[in-house]
Amino acid sequence: MKRRILVVLVMAVCLFAQDWKTVDALPSVDLSALTPAQKATALKLLRDNDCSCGCGMKLAECRLKDPNCGFSRGMAAVLVENLHKGMTGEQALAAMKSSKPGQGVKRDTRVLGDKVDIPTAGSPVSGPAGARITIVEFSDFQCPYCVAAIPQLKQLMAAYPNDVKLIFKQFPLDNHSQAAVAAAAALAAHKQGKFWPLHDAMFAAKGRIDRPTILMLAVAAGIDQKRFVADMESPEIKKAVARDQEDGERAGVEGTPTLFLNGRHYNGAVRFELLKDLVEQELKTPAKTAAAR
Repeated sequence: MKRRILVVLVMAVCLFAQDWKTVDALPSVDLSALTPAQKATALKLLRDNDCSCGCGMKLAECRLKDPNCGFSRGMAAVLVENLHKGMTGEQALAAMKSSKPGQGVKRDTRVLGDKVDIPTAGSPVSGPAGARITIVEFSDFQCPYCVAAIPQLKQLMAAYPNDVKLIFKQFPLDNHSQAAVAAAAALAAHKQGKFWPLHDAMFAAKGRIDRPTILMLAVAAGIDQKRFVADMESPEIKKAVARDQEDGERAGVEGTPTLFLNGRHYNGAVRFELLKDLVEQELKTPAKTAAAR
């Protein structure tokens, strides 16, 4: 009997190990916009090519076994996007490999990295439109490091009310069970002009959030409940959250919180005194030069 159970377990493990070679749906890989032929091409390329993170797994395998890997998720997003644009499999593969996530693990020792383009149209923003300094934050409402970053960023915004604006982008991590729900809730609140009140309330909960708690916080923030729930569950909001994640992956975001200062990846701790020094340096740079960076 024991031998039979052992055989069954071994067979189950082997079957699981083969799943990535046969499944047609992978975590955080949206193939819905592709034609059947493009989808088949995407899955083949994801099964045949290595993840750039150094795990030794193929991309499809990495997506299944390590859904938090930003490299496999980012590479897949680039591949799918370019196939959807009409590229051939060979062209899309080349674009994927040359993309930032496709370049693999490269530790940048500079405090500020090279400038990257991050779409921010329609994202929640705090601060004056004409601010010299724009900080884009990729964050997760259930992440303890993001919770710790809030008072540091608030202190920075208070110290430079005319010079700094903050743009928030969703980046819910797969290992935080309520992060995706919170991200959808935040964008649903944004549709009613209540993003920042709910943002503050959810972060004040310090990661202890779930759907009932979020609904309660939304009511306290003066959000129309019926509209809020409908928006939370809408395809539009789900796509908006996914777009933010894809934007982050293309920019090289691997975890949260990740900040970009005037488009340049910040590689330090999220502490007021460190960010203050950078802001001071940027403000001393002539405006035209800073804009070109």
